[in-house]
Amino acid sequence: MTSERPALYEMLDDRFRTGRCMNGDDGLEVLYTGCRWAEGPIYLPAWRQVIWSDIPNDRMLRWDEETGAVSVFRRSAGHTNGNTLDRQGRLITCEQGNRRVTRTEHDGTVTLLADRWQGKRLNSPNDAAVKSDGSIWFSDPDFGITSDYEGYRADSEIGANNVYRIDPDSGEVRLVADCFAAPNGLVFSADERQLFVSDTRAGCIRVFDVRDDGTLSDGKVFADSASRQNARFDNLRFDDGGRLWAAAMDDGVHCYDPDGTLIGRLNIPETVANISWGGAKRNRLFITAQTSLYSVVTGVTGTHPSGPGHQPWPVPKSR
Repeated sequence: MTSERPALYEMLDDRFRTGRCMNGDDGLEVLYTGCRWAEGPIYLPAWRQVIWSDIPNDRMLRWDEETGAVSVFRRSAGHTNGNTLDRQGRLITCEQGNRRVTRTEHDGTVTLLADRWQGKRLNSPNDAAVKSDGSIWFSDPDFGITSDYEGYRADSEIGANNVYRIDPDSGEVRLVADCFAAPNGLVFSADERQLFVSDTRAGCIRVFDVRDDGTLSDGKVFADSASRQNARFDNLRFDDGGRLWAAAMDDGVHCYDPDGTLIGRLNIPETVANISWGGAKRNRLFITAQTSLYSVVTGVTGTHPSGPGHQPWPVPKSR
């Protein structure tokens, strides 16, 4: 006798219903399967495609929204992890294996943005967020240097797992937070006055106030895994109602009210690594989970990956 698969949506607080978080599709679409460990989905509106990383296989894949076709975007990709877009629509990529952050230009060339701090090699950049001033903030845990599975085994030259900021004018890499066991996903609040960072090994999401000079205040815990023992947090995304959505690995996708209350979750059949909003209306949640790329059309709208204040994407025309 086979057990029934749990419902996609799990309501833990009535705000998950009244906020229309459950008004989307009840079905979870499997767009592709066949990865070893999938991460870093990002939707490119101009091309109606999702690009994501298959870290151990050292490749980046792309899924076409119009045709459903999947192809290789880049092979020998530096064991790429997280991806995002800057405000010019260029691809910002964290390359774990190459221990650097890069930008893919509109002509396809790759520009090095950061690979060292104070002359020391970075550990293995994991995820990035772009602020409206053009600065790029990224996490640098040691996941890519602890073994040869997701990168290349090596000793850390820095000796710590930190979060950094790349200055948009000088390119200077500055340390902004050093209080983590393993910083992972990061995202700015809508007004950019707060930065949310997941700490995977500590089992929590921390929030920092962002000062005018680009430095951070002492962070505090926004959410932790105490009530959900299977939760280990990876990347983070906001919807336009101010709710924080978190990839919670073995506990699916979490949805938090702005006050920090866990109000609902999505049950995903594999370990969830990353999430990202996309589609013409930005209401389609793309989910990378272990071997697969999934999506679900939700009842809420996600914020734009290239920063607060970005104009809504126009509805793309068929090519």
